[in-house]
Amino acid sequence: QGQLVESGGGLVQAGDSLRLSCAASERTFSRYVMAWFRQAPGKEREFVAGISGHTYYADSVKGRFTISRDNSKNTLYLQMNSLKPEDTAVYYCAASVRFGATGAGDFGNWGQGTQVTVSS
Repeated sequence: QGQLVESGGGLVQAGDSLRLSCAASERTFSRYVMAWFRQAPGKEREFVAGISGHTYYADSVKGRFTISRDNSKNTLYLQMNSLKPEDTAVYYCAASVRFGATGAGDFGNWGQGTQVTVSS
């Protein structure tokens, strides 16, 4: 499935916005279901948003985050608006062959993560 490299994380204040990017080296990027997960300290990795033929979101981010992809650039994005301190985590992108996948076990290829910190 190739290499995934996330970028765009940083330290922001509550209410701010960030856009994460995930660059894929795989030329068949467009064939995969792509998703964003996040993991806060002491917590399990959790699904945030996924995209295949449609987009789907965790309830905690619905209405604030938008996942998109540009298959011509082999790049996945996550636009995060109205950020909250509870959004603080390392964000990972991942690829799957399973349509509608939300479980971490369904994803076989992961990036190294990018840190997002939201201060109150």
